[in-house]
Amino acid sequence: MITIKSYCSVRNHQLKLNGTTLLAKEKELLFSDFIKSAYDLNGSTYLKFFKMDDLCKLAFIASEFLLKNRKLSEQYGAENVSLVFANTSSSLDTDLKYYQTVKDFPSPSLFVYTLPNIMLGEISIRQKFKGKNAFFVFEAFQAEFLCNYATRLLNDKKAKAVIIGWVELLKENYEAFLCLIEETESGTELTKENLEKLYTDR
Repeated sequence: MITIKSYCSVRNHQLKLNGTTLLAKEKELLFSDFIKSAYDLNGSTYLKFFKMDDLCKLAFIASEFLLKNRKLSEQYGAENVSLVFANTSSSLDTDLKYYQTVKDFPSPSLFVYTLPNIMLGEISIRQKFKGKNAFFVFEAFQAEFLCNYATRLLNDKKAKAVIIGWVELLKENYEAFLCLIEETESGTELTKENLEKLYTDR
């Protein structure tokens, strides 16, 4: 059975893993401070985190908690883990920041992140994944599309595990919702209805 083995959400100044709140901060806290608190909570020493743009930081933190104590690349093979993400603003947050630097001197460090799929690369490097990656832009969260895409990858034997998610950030508005999808005998069955229910559980 194809199941949602675990899921992580970051929104409303809260970080949750499988529905359990791990971090909650006051609403006035800036994203930069909140995500740093999440980084500290994770106990990570991945210093490249501080060079990432905000969209990558958001996806990175959600993936760190989602995959904590899991070695998917060792379990399934690096080529057998896929990432399928989507959002609505693409990389607009970083695009705007980069545009501001063009007036003086363009920032190469920001230009690197003016493609939203860079976040997939950051997670892949961290987790040593080499499987198929895809990024899509939709007006809103598309549970059916993500569900069907992950199911097709697993049924066609193009992946043995798939991480699907919605990672949206524009200025101080942000949310991440990542799910680890595997073929297992236990877990929440991957359906459009189940995925929508987990996503809307705020």
